[in-house]
Formats: sequence, structure tokens, C-alpha cells
Amino acid sequence: MMTALPKTASVVVIGGGVVGCSVAYHLTEVGITDTVLLERKQLTSGTTWHAAGLVGQLRGSQNMTKLARYTADLYRDLETKTGQATGFKQNGSISIATTEGRFEELKRMASMAKVFDLPVHVISVDEVRERYPLITTDDVVGAIRIPSDGQTNPVDVTQALAKGARMGGARIFEDTKVTAIHHERGRITGVSTDAGDIKADFVVICGGMWTRDLAATIGVDVPLHACEHYYIVTEPIPDLPRDLPSVRDYNACAYYKEDAGKILLGAFEPKSKPWGMDGIPESFCFDQLPDDFDHFQPILEMAMRRMPILEDVGIQTFFCGPESFTPDVRYNLGEAPNMANCFVAAGLNSIGIQSAGGIGRVLADWIKHGHPPMDLWEVDVRRNLPFQTNRKYLRDRVSESLGLLYAMHWPFRQYETGRGVRRSPLYDRVQAAGACHGSAFGWERPNWYAPAGVEPRYEYSYGRQNWFEYSAREHLAVRQNVALFDQSSFAKFRLRGPDAMRELNRICANNVDVAPGRIVYTQWLNDRAGIEADLTITRIAEDDYMVVTSGETEVRDFAYLQRNLSDGARAQLFNATSGLAVISVMGPRSRELLQTLTPDDLSHAAFPFATSREIELGYARVRASRITYVGELGYELYIPSEFAVGVYDTLIDAGRAFDLVHAGYHALDSLRIEKAYRHWGHDVCDEDSPLEAGLMFVVRPDKPGGFIGRDALLHQMEQGRRRALVQFLLDDPEPLLYHNEPIWRDGEIVGYISSGNYGHSLGAAVGLGYVGHGDGVSDEFVLSGTYEIEVACERIGAKASLVPLYDPDNRRIRA
Repeated sequence: MMTALPKTASVVVIGGGVVGCSVAYHLTEVGITDTVLLERKQLTSGTTWHAAGLVGQLRGSQNMTKLARYTADLYRDLETKTGQATGFKQNGSISIATTEGRFEELKRMASMAKVFDLPVHVISVDEVRERYPLITTDDVVGAIRIPSDGQTNPVDVTQALAKGARMGGARIFEDTKVTAIHHERGRITGVSTDAGDIKADFVVICGGMWTRDLAATIGVDVPLHACEHYYIVTEPIPDLPRDLPSVRDYNACAYYKEDAGKILLGAFEPKSKPWGMDGIPESFCFDQLPDDFDHFQPILEMAMRRMPILEDVGIQTFFCGPESFTPDVRYNLGEAPNMANCFVAAGLNSIGIQSAGGIGRVLADWIKHGHPPMDLWEVDVRRNLPFQTNRKYLRDRVSESLGLLYAMHWPFRQYETGRGVRRSPLYDRVQAAGACHGSAFGWERPNWYAPAGVEPRYEYSYGRQNWFEYSAREHLAVRQNVALFDQSSFAKFRLRGPDAMRELNRICANNVDVAPGRIVYTQWLNDRAGIEADLTITRIAEDDYMVVTSGETEVRDFAYLQRNLSDGARAQLFNATSGLAVISVMGPRSRELLQTLTPDDLSHAAFPFATSREIELGYARVRASRITYVGELGYELYIPSEFAVGVYDTLIDAGRAFDLVHAGYHALDSLRIEKAYRHWGHDVCDEDSPLEAGLMFVVRPDKPGGFIGRDALLHQMEQGRRRALVQFLLDDPEPLLYHNEPIWRDGEIVGYISSGNYGHSLGAAVGLGYVGHGDGVSDEFVLSGTYEIEVACERIGAKASLVPLYDPDNRRIRA
């Protein structure tokens, strides 16, 4: 161990758990050998040392599964490379279902795994008994088996990563606490410790449950909070096979793992106990939390029924230790949006061991090359909003987060805690109209409306949920008449100044040098032609633009625009989201309704598509933008928040004569997917180009000055696309599509559904998904194949289209 800190380093990694050691190891692997790791106490002494050590590989998306598989491969070979034992073995895993709903979920996971090329087998109850004779199966409906899943010793694998990092040139200092992180003009410059200062180009915060407070000292938001996590280890069981697979009994909130001749039983109970609300003791090192057997007892009682041998064997260890959880049960990864060269990897939600290898690899690549090596949006730290570090919010939310690991992952499942954070000015009005609100990025948003006498409450299933027909009526009202949406959760930015047009035109793939009062649909690309954002730009005046994007990407998109403004640009950027409510009036009679309420001319000649201007409405002046995400004539009304309720009341009063209907976000989604409108984060992301996504119609490669990503896009156009985004309509009207369902073309998997919903106007489920082929994907290739979509291990015939199946000529939106 080194006795003196270096004065400088390329990268300082803070935290010596499995994640921090993996980051250090992988930095040396990519050639960044001038890496220093600082650990406040001893390696693994926070939460790594007491982890269960399961190494599962099937995650909820392709890229997360890739990272988990990489981790398993890394651990398998790490002992050979470093000479340090890891205890890794691949005994496989079995996940059992005791309800039909859970079995459907497992079968959908098995189908999804085919896309990821991960062998996952649906097995019978008899095979469960054969492979794991210790458990009772009287109530088991079915199961899946993953032969390549494994387990490891968390301390040993961390020490192996640390040894590998040292072998590669990294320096590791224990008992060295970081007391400050330094920065200048929004960029990392180094750290201070209780043993001295280090100047550094990059800092990676891998501090586990300490990360939130440390990051907050430099204004970086990393929402996470520790919870108590429980498990027991039995006394040794004679003749217990050492090759038993791990078992997950999701409905009983339990997992079982063979552990050196004993059984480790762990729990993810529905309501957990947050810990550390008053801070983490300075002395914390390999600490165990006080026992609460009453809290664990219900899990143990169910486990004894599942595994009767537990009734006869003693408990050697009853353990309770802290682990950090996040509000959405996804870890925090990547570069902070407001601090260049400050990276985060924390809040692992009990999957730190199985995620650490992949995390280390992608962060090392990200630091070396300046961009993530794959789409990591679902865990990107830029998804977080400032309010989410509020301690009361975190305490309430993570009490639910822990249990969600094993809860049913129903489509459209809503959080029950930490609700009511961000509310539209119309919240009370639409709730009185029957709105069933969902939670999205803190906003309470009306997802669907219950008719009179019906409680607005979800009843979950993988089939048609209780709101399906209500949302269908909303959908058809938009197609046939007129409906009102509350879309106040849109993120809205303003860029003002003499250089606003020049700056935006360099960032936007479309041309935003348009007349004031025009709206431009565009993408922001990265240097590799990947789509960083998908949004609209409205030119308010010669030197004033409004950017409208999804509330989900509010922090990410604001940061992207801010970072890409030129030094010295005469343009001021500010976030106007809270100042404007948005009411959308959509449908073929929307113009007719609004024209009764304003003296301004809304005729097509006077107010064509993609026009935006202020109009009088009720007692207010509002910005009316003729744009649509539903594929019909319609208007988005941007209203100063204090005027929103009055405008809403005016619309509702006048709307009675038009049979105006309230419509929610479920209808919005089913409408947009019929029109094949893309959704950023599902259908397009920073790995997808406009050429692949079918968005070249809004790209202007020849505009003066070019734009970010132009050269890479032109090169891709020369080479030809390797995949194409295609719309699918199922032949059978019964099955439902959500996402990740495999796409079969002529008997071969060629992609998966990126987003799906029911097309109430088209009469069956609709999905979007990329069709790929190594030799290139022409229109002829796409349209000449015979397609099937696999849903829960069953294939359903589907029609493929490269143009929207609904109103392909856009006649309705331009009426």
C-alpha cells in the first residue's frame, strides 16, 4: 500500500466497494493507468462485504442485459487473470411463478431473452422439483431457468478487481477520506482528503450510500437512500449439493442461495425500512444494523413452507445491513449534467455485484472516449430531477423501492409513495372530471378518465386492464371529434439573444432559421449521428426561441443545450417549465371549438400547420401552436400558469356543445403509435440515427453551417443503413404489445419491439421496432419478409409498414 498520496492523477475514484474497484480496474484496462482510488475506511467495508453475491444476467433491456452478461464473463475469468480467488461459480438460477400473472411475466422475460441471445428456458413444475428437490411446488404454476446465472464471494471478487487494478498501474489508498471535491467554471479540478490534495482531470463518485451527500457539496443531484436489507444463513445442512441453482420466489419476496453447505435466504419485502435518516455514523465500517426479527418473520414463515428443511435447521446468522436504493429502482450512472468530468456510479438497489463489471467497463470507455459506449438512458444520472434529493421524499419512496425488485412488474404500474410532488394548475379540475393520475418524473399526470360512478383506480394485469375501454373512448373521441389533454408536464426552455438562431441552427439537425411564429420539429444529434433529443423549436421572435421537450428529459436536454452553446455566445438560456401550463385541444373539431372562443382567425389559410402565435382566449392571452402528437388537427395552448384554470373553465363550458372529452396519457400514447410517431427513450436514443429511425424528412444536411453530427450522418448515408424502424400491426386483435417482444422475419429474429400499445382505430396492437440485418436493410428487404411478433413465447403474425398505418399522407393534421 502506498504511504503518500500523489499530487496529481488523471482520474480519482472515490469509494472502494465492488463498483469503485471495478471502475479502477477497467480504467487501467483502457490505458488510463494514472488512476487513484480513495477509500474512507477499508475496501468493501460499506455494503459490498455483506452482499448476497448473486450474479443474475437477465435485465429489463438489451443493454442492461449486455452489462450483466459482461459481468458474469469477467468474474469467470478474473481469478485466472489476477491470481485472486473470487468464489465465482455458475450454478444457474430458477425463478418460480405461483400465479398466472407472474408466469406470464416470466414467459415474456424468456421471449425477451431470445433477442439478447441469452439462453432462458421455460420449465415445467416437474423439472423444478427435479432440479431443486428441497422446495415444495404444490402451488407453482411454472418457472424459467437461466443456466448461466452464477454467484460469487463479494469480498473476494472486489479484492480481485483491486488486485487487477494495481497490476494495471492504479494506486489504492485505504483509510483516506475525501473531504472536498474541487471544481472551477463547472469542471472538476481535483479533491482534498484528510491526507492531502490531489489535482485530477476526472472524479468518479462510487461512494455507495455516502454518494448523495458528497455529490451535493458540489451541487450534483444523486437521489438515493439507504434501506435495511435482511437475510439469514442456516447452520450447515448435511449432504447439501454445492451445485444447487439459486431460486427466486418472487411472490413470496424471497431468494435462496447455496452458501458453503448452508442456505442463504434473503428478502425483498413490500415495505422496507429506510435507514440513516439522520446521517451515517463517521465510524461506520463493516457495521451490522440492529436485528428486527418481527420484520423478517413473515418472510421466514413463507420460506419454511416453501423449503420445509428450514423448520429443522438452525439459523447461524441473522443479518441486517444497509444498502442504497433509488426512487425508480435504477442505479445512477454517468457524467453529472452540471459538472463536467464528474462521474457517478451509485445507488445499486441490491444488484451491485451483478452490475459492477459492466458499470466499470462503460464508465472507463465513457471517460476515455468522451461519450457512453451504448444507450444508458435508463440508468443515466441525468434523468434525475433536483427535488428527488429531498430527504423526506427519498425516505418515503425507497420504503417502496426495495420491494419493487420482486413485485409484479405490471404494465403501467404506478408508484404508491412520494406522490403529489409536481401538480399542474389543473390538477383539481381534472381530478374532479374523473382523472386517474399516474406519476411521471414527479408530475401527477392524468393517464385516463373514469366515467361517473367508477373509481379511478388501476386494476393491473398483462391483458386488458380495467381502464382499457375508457381509454379507447378517449382515443376515438380524438379521432372523430375533439378532446382535451393536460400536458403541462412538457419541459419548456427559452433561448434569447442576438446569437440564439446561430447557436440553435448549429445544434439542430433541421433548419430553425424560419420566420417568427413557425414551429420546427427537429433532433439534436451527437458526433456519431445518434439522436440526443427529439423536440420542437418555436421561433417567438428574431432573437427568441422556445424549446419544448418531454418532461422526462428536462435535465438532460437543458444540459445538452447549455453545454453545446459556444463560449461567449450572446444568448441566455432559462427553464420556463413552471411558468407555463399546457392544454392541448385535439381532434377534427378542435378548430371549430376554439374559433368560438377567440376573435383571432384560426382558419387553415390564416393559421396553417406548424404555426404558433398568441391569441385571445377567455380573459387570457395564450400561445396557440398548431402541432400534434396524436395525428389529428389540433392545438397546444401555452398558458401562463395563473391563467390556466380560467382558460380550462372557458374551454369546458364551450366544449359541452361539442361533446368535448377529457383524454389522458394512455390515449395519447395509443394515438401516437398508430401514427408511428417516435418516442425518445424507447424508439429513438443516442444510439439511433435519423436515417435508421426514418426521420430524414426533418434533417437538412445542406443548410449553411451544418450541424453537430452532420458528417457522421452523411457517412452513414453513403454506407447504407443496417437497420430500420418499422411499424407493425398484429393480425390477431387480442394480444397486447408493450416492449421488448421479439420480431421474427421469415423464421429469424431480426429485432424487437421498442414500444407498443393498442391501436383502437386500427383494430389490433401496434408496435414500433428496428429490423436489422448485417448486409443492410433496404425498403424492399423490410417489406418482402413475413413477420411474427413473439408475445409470452407465442408468435403472432404481423403486418409491417415503413409509412404510418394511420393517415400516411398527413391529410388530417393539415386539414
